[in-house]
Amino acid sequence: MNKKKKGFTLIELLVVIAIIGILATLAVVALQQARKNARDAKRIADIKQMQTALELYFNDWQGYPVDVISGSSISSGTSNVYMAIVPTGPSPADGDCASSSYEYRQADDGAAYYIEFCLGGQTGGLSAGIKCATPLGVLSTTTSCN
Repeated sequence: MNKKKKGFTLIELLVVIAIIGILATLAVVALQQARKNARDAKRIADIKQMQTALELYFNDWQGYPVDVISGSSISSGTSNVYMAIVPTGPSPADGDCASSSYEYRQADDGAAYYIEFCLGGQTGGLSAGIKCATPLGVLSTTTSCN
């Protein structure tokens, strides 16, 4: 009486484990890329919100605020709050970016502002690298905002 044992051979088990390992690796790589893209999308959304708040401030006061600090608000004292909490850049910095923060600076005459930020990869119509948001829009730059 020959009874055949039912089950998997060692080779079959090793092949299945290898396939699962490859699929898990691909999933992790895809997740990391999705996280990078999400951080860049958040950076752009944050800058757009800041630009809107700054334009509302300008319409009321005919100038831009001197300081805009992450975590604080954009307001005109006690009368209007244009942005309750200025966002901080998502961490970590991606691509060739040295920093993930947003650097705000008012122009000398108060009639313009510069917000420097960095994108880790191409997002929408913007390429990777240092960008400068101004009242005219988002500009590419190789140095700091002027």
